[in-house]
Amino acid sequence: MKAIVTGGAGFIGSHMVELLLNNGFLVIAIDNLSNGQQENVELFKNNPHYEFRNIDIAKGIDDTLFVGVDYIFHLAALADIVPSIENPLKYHDANVTGTVHVLEAARKHGVKKFVYAASSSCYGIPDHYPTAEDADIRPEYPYAFLKNIGEQYVLFWGKLYQIPVVSLRFFNVFGTRARNNSTYGAVFKVFLSQKLHGKPLTIVGDGTQTRDFTYVTDVAAALLKAAESSLRDVVLNIGTGKPQLVNYLAELIGGKDYPRVHIPKRPGEPDSTHADIALAEKLLQWEPKVSFEEGVRIMLDNIEYWRDAPAWDEKSIKEATKEWFRYLR
Repeated sequence: MKAIVTGGAGFIGSHMVELLLNNGFLVIAIDNLSNGQQENVELFKNNPHYEFRNIDIAKGIDDTLFVGVDYIFHLAALADIVPSIENPLKYHDANVTGTVHVLEAARKHGVKKFVYAASSSCYGIPDHYPTAEDADIRPEYPYAFLKNIGEQYVLFWGKLYQIPVVSLRFFNVFGTRARNNSTYGAVFKVFLSQKLHGKPLTIVGDGTQTRDFTYVTDVAAALLKAAESSLRDVVLNIGTGKPQLVNYLAELIGGKDYPRVHIPKRPGEPDSTHADIALAEKLLQWEPKVSFEEGVRIMLDNIEYWRDAPAWDEKSIKEATKEWFRYLR
């Protein structure tokens, strides 16, 4: 079996590559290394079943790479909220135009399954928890909006051109190899870097908000199950269904007595993300395996990975999120 992983040098993508190689696949990883990292390429460079191609899918693709490909896992995307507000056209190129280029390559060469990495951010601030796949789509910022537009392209191309497609909406994925770049974003990156540098943990609001943190290897397992299933033209939530308090995360990372400071609650963020995963459990026979506590322990065991990430504080966070407060309500 042969698979392509777009975004294959990235956080989720590198774990997907690893899972596929461990299951005997020939794997082509496509990445332009804007979010992906060279060290994730180096992990597999000596594996004869692995091939890496540095390609910017927004600019086009050599579709001959897709000859004989069974599965496409389309994970390539620009992430994070503030940069998407600042550079919406760049995000459109990467997350929408890039998706269409990959879909066209898939159509031309008749792949057996196209699996799209969608985002639960499409739900915005939901009316109901847990949130099911038929909830209203209410994106609050360009990243969420454009990832959902990409999903609509995938579903439409699947229907019109008879490409077997599945879209998985991920909830708050965390784990090793997450990006440690300079962009303010995921709470794990912020907390781990702050602990490494002896700075207080910055709690947004009162910390009673909850997030459906989902460990990355469980997400990769769901992607593979979606590809190997007979499903098509469906959207599924991938989470745990067990949201965790941000205050509890801070306690696990820093301990009960570690210093904390509270920063203003941000507009456009839900008080909770909570996936209804009944469909994924039923249709994919999938369920998360890694508990929240085990996932945090793995992250702490690998905490040195975040040594070079910025050590955020109140002042730098305020500066980094000024566009957030300017545009979101």
